Amino acid sequence: MATEKKVLLIAESHGFMVNTIEDNIRNAGYEVEFSTIDIKDLGKIKEFPPVILVYLGEYVDKSSEAFVYLKDICLEQENKIFLIGDNIEFKKVFSYISEAAVAGTFPRPLNVKTMVASLDPIFEKITDEDKRKSILVVDDDGMMLRTIKSWLDGKYKVAMANSAMTAITYLVKNRPDLILLDYEMPVCSGPQALEMIRNEPAVSDVPVIFLTAKGDKESVMKVLALKPEGYLLKTMDPAEIVGTIDKFFEDQKLKAIKEIL
Repeated sequence: MATEKKVLLIAESHGFMVNTIEDNIRNAGYEVEFSTIDIKDLGKIKEFPPVILVYLGEYVDKSSEAFVYLKDICLEQENKIFLIGDNIEFKKVFSYISEAAVAGTFPRPLNVKTMVASLDPIFEKITDEDKRKSILVVDDDGMMLRTIKSWLDGKYKVAMANSAMTAITYLVKNRPDLILLDYEMPVCSGPQALEMIRNEPAVSDVPVIFLTAKGDKESVMKVLALKPEGYLLKTMDPAEIVGTIDKFFEDQKLKAIKEIL
């Protein structure tokens, strides 16, 4: 099913530039929904479109709650968020939404036609991602999350969660094809997270592969005792990690074919 060509445009209020952007997007054949950056208005949106455009301004400093809310929405629903503004405004937003979680930026002075022209390839990419296997990577180390995502991007659709509870929140509305789960995390460890996942009927059978920094026999045996689909050492070569994941999905496909036959 094709991705719905709908864009959410967020700004402090309607103004000449915001109206110009909205009109140009509509003229390009897209449906546009507008919302102010106010947290109450954002909370009224029942379903966020695939693409979110945020027109920044001086309001950024006083809208931290709204940006944190948008960050959580994009994590849970895998929406693509794009920022329109200047470098100072971008940096301020990155203190609420990590730069890695922002799909792109459009600097001012804005070339509206160029920005609107970029929407088609953005939606084509989203449609292509919808066909890929989806992986949820769970790790409390932000650098590790971004690193693993960079290894898998392009081949898989990757979502990130920096804690077990964030992962559980994500799984309430999403069902990935695979979960890469950090073994050692504060507050709620990987094994505890796996237990919670197995108790959620909607995702209880989602395959889980552990990520661990420990390769000694005792640590490995603890991981295997939880009966995951596998485990990966963080010290492994990136190509080996990606290859292991590729093989996992290939084996799954072969198993499904054999069951049909």
